[in-house]
Amino acid sequence: MKTALIHDWLVSIAGGEQVLKSIYEIFPSPIFTLIKNEKGLKNSFFEDKEIFTSFIQKLPFGVKKYQSYLPLFPWAIEQFDLSKFEVIISSSHCAAKGVLTNLDQLHICYCHTPMRYAWDLYHQYLTEEKLHKGIKGRLAQFFLHYLRMWDYSSSARVDHFIANSKFVKRRIQKIYGKTAEVIYPPVRVSNFTLNPNKENFYLTASRLVPYKKIDLIVEAFSNMPDKKLIVIGDGPDMKKIKAKAKKNIEILGYQSDEVLKDYLGKAKAFVFAAVEDFGILPVESGASGTPVIALKKGGAIETVIENKTGVFFNEQTVNSIIDAVKNFESLDFDPKIIRHHAENFSEENFKTKFKNFIEQKLLEKQDF
Repeated sequence: MKTALIHDWLVSIAGGEQVLKSIYEIFPSPIFTLIKNEKGLKNSFFEDKEIFTSFIQKLPFGVKKYQSYLPLFPWAIEQFDLSKFEVIISSSHCAAKGVLTNLDQLHICYCHTPMRYAWDLYHQYLTEEKLHKGIKGRLAQFFLHYLRMWDYSSSARVDHFIANSKFVKRRIQKIYGKTAEVIYPPVRVSNFTLNPNKENFYLTASRLVPYKKIDLIVEAFSNMPDKKLIVIGDGPDMKKIKAKAKKNIEILGYQSDEVLKDYLGKAKAFVFAAVEDFGILPVESGASGTPVIALKKGGAIETVIENKTGVFFNEQTVNSIIDAVKNFESLDFDPKIIRHHAENFSEENFKTKFKNFIEQKLLEKQDF
């Protein structure tokens, strides 16, 4: 069986690349991607793999400012000649699912999410990027309109969708009108050690961008001066977040995986306020035996068991977070139970379910 793997872009190692890595380990295959960043992949799993890039790789600043070429992504992804492969597996949150295949090929898409800035986050994206008016704004709106049309029409090229959560499954159904199997992404649970000895601080960690709502968490803890919060991460919201932080809040900036792992193990609880399609950090927190205080929306609903592995708050507001922290402190949590639940999202479980799904769909195609 000749397989090809399609991934939107390979510029750094994040959650999507961990999924791609696990898929590659099941089905070692050539990787096709819009662009790759050699520096971002240095010393990574993908450094020595067979990777083919699109023409965007050679455009001016194509690697560093690839997102500026967003309107060209549909055209670029369609230029890959995959005719010699039997099975196409795309790992997509943007354009990868839009590759061209023929009648005899099986195309399965692991969908991290339909492109959110073109659909449900469209108006938020325009506001945050100051693209809701002016000539530049009108051009952006036109291109995003075009992307929506292409995104919808190209969904028909996929034979079977796999969603990374029930939340994304519902989005696939609403936007593409397609059903999807849910296979949760692989979390490196075995890399984290159960730590039953918790210290007296709360933790949040993320890239500091608006939708992560780290500023709300910081503001909430600034109103609870008796509770310590540690913030790990860096990004464009750093200045805004520092301005809201009181003496009980320690902002560490970017830290290595090892440092983050150490803090996850020692924290009293991990605080999570974003609407994520899945959300790996709450599961990594659970793998450390650390409960989660999470927004009751998105993928967190599927990874946190209320009053057993964590607690929820209903709104992205300061008061809602404060109430959740008070509720959390009135409860007791067993680190062993939390760790056991996190193991449901292990890399081993992902590989077994993913491999079985592909093999099942191959058999169905042969029978047909």
